[in-house]
Parts: sequence; structure tokens; C-alpha cells
Amino acid sequence: MSVMAEEAKWYVVHTYSGYENAVAAAVMKAAENRRMTDLIKEVSIPMETVTEITDQGEKTVERKVFPGYVLVKMILTDDSWHLVHNVRGATGFVGSDGKAVPLTEQEIYDLGVERKEIVVGYGVGDEVKVTDGPLAGFLGIVEELEPEKDRVRVVISMFGRETPVDLELDQVEVTKE
Repeated sequence: MSVMAEEAKWYVVHTYSGYENAVAAAVMKAAENRRMTDLIKEVSIPMETVTEITDQGEKTVERKVFPGYVLVKMILTDDSWHLVHNVRGATGFVGSDGKAVPLTEQEIYDLGVERKEIVVGYGVGDEVKVTDGPLAGFLGIVEELEPEKDRVRVVISMFGRETPVDLELDQVEVTKE
């Protein structure tokens, strides 16, 4: 299998405190300079928006979710490992026995590093058909919609009773009238 066919994965790089931005910029710059942007795709510092209450009133600030860490989407090879490892301020990859361990799909989703955009073609009150899971084929009415949590609550009539069911957005589709 060639390196190009391999899928880039997210790795966590430990940095000196306060060096996150410098490390992120240096990794991308080094990748460009060494023509390794095919191996090192993206660098991310997860941020959150927090409202702080001060003497002057409310203030909204951006804060690092994981101070001392930078996320790098890359194809791990000896060259890409050395490039990231040798950046000033980076102390190494997070993993076991000195080996970089990629994040799982669930960890990536939980961290909010990558969002898969799902376009929802239905809204509250629409009749939908469940397309996936144990209730596939059942019809119901959308009661609640939370796209940011990838969740839809559908009320399904089963055995003569109304039953609310929580599903993922892509598990239902609009019924064709």
C-alpha cells in the first residue's frame, strides 16, 4: 500500500504551555517548506467561547479547550513524525511507548474538530420514515430537532401507543407524499 492511499488521521501533540499557536504555525510552515503538505493536512487548536463576568460586565472570550495540546491531521510516516517532533515547543505525540496513537472517530466528533455537515430536509411536525436501526420502516412525526447534537426525536405509533424515539439525523427521511 502506498503512502498516498493511506487516510490522514488526527494525532495529539503535547506542547509547552502557551506554545500552542506557535507550534501549530511552525508545523504548517515546516510542512510547506519541506513540501510535505500531502502528509500534514491540517493543524487545529480546539477553542471554546466562554462568557466571563467581570467588574465591567459580561465579556466573551475564546479559550483553549486543552491547553498544552495541538491536534494535527496527518499521515504518519518517519518524515512527518520527525517534522512535528522537532518543532520548537512541541514535546512529543500523545500515545503509549513513544508511539503516536490516532484519535478515534468518536473522539474527533466529541472534540468538535471535524463536523460532518448534515443537511436536514425535514422539520418539526413533518412526517418521516425511519430508514435505519431496529425501527426501520416505521413512520412518525418529528417532535424535536437538534442538528448540533445530531439528534431528532420522532413520535412513532407502535401497538396503538405514541412512543417518542431519539434517532440520529440521518436515520430518518421525509415520507414521499
